[in-house]
Amino acid sequence: MRPSGRAPNEMRPVILEPGYAKKAEGSCFVRFGDTHVLCTASLEERTPPWLKGQGKGWVTAEYGMLPRSTNERMRREASAGKQSGRTQEIQRLIGRSLRAVVDMKALGERQITVDCDVIQADGGTRTASVTGGWVALQQCVAWMMERGMLTASPIKDNVAAISCGIYEGTPVCDLDYAEDSTADTDANFVMTGTGGIVEIQGTAEGEPFSQDELSALMGLAKDSIADLVRLQNEAAGLK
Repeated sequence: MRPSGRAPNEMRPVILEPGYAKKAEGSCFVRFGDTHVLCTASLEERTPPWLKGQGKGWVTAEYGMLPRSTNERMRREASAGKQSGRTQEIQRLIGRSLRAVVDMKALGERQITVDCDVIQADGGTRTASVTGGWVALQQCVAWMMERGMLTASPIKDNVAAISCGIYEGTPVCDLDYAEDSTADTDANFVMTGTGGIVEIQGTAEGEPFSQDELSALMGLAKDSIADLVRLQNEAAGLK
């Protein structure tokens, strides 16, 4: 039995609330159970210097956790003078995931930055950030199209993410902290709406896992991400 009482293939309640931040071109407040992340998408009419003059844009991401998003206060990374390796790794994952479904030439010489700020953490903050970040990005693109800045959307597909793992010998999806902290295997899956694989991060915390167990986790991830894509489209007002 999972600590939450959920079935192995049952996600936590997922809520995607678009338009949460009024001043951002795009935003989404995403909840995976008790994991809450505010995702905002900000448009800049410029590209990174290394892309200047190439006729294409860029999508990037930043990630951070508020001091009391965890059980005990975390020190702000700004006060430490540098980002942790974990933070850098997660924001690079978010950026890669979003760029995988964007036509940079269609975006033009512009940059969209997706900021993911963790308000409350209970496992799966990076996967929630990818899932909510896509909704914020979609809103930003819709904002641009409404103003005639784009004639067609540069977003080619959905992208969403879910954590899966082996908990007490059973493959399960959407690990919360109680499961994540004691799981035998922990994995994150990033996939597109059409089933393409963007990234898989998997680690055996104890005993190595088998190919059959990996296949079981992949099946759970595929089904969960299909549900998340449906929720993304509903939040973004797409069919």
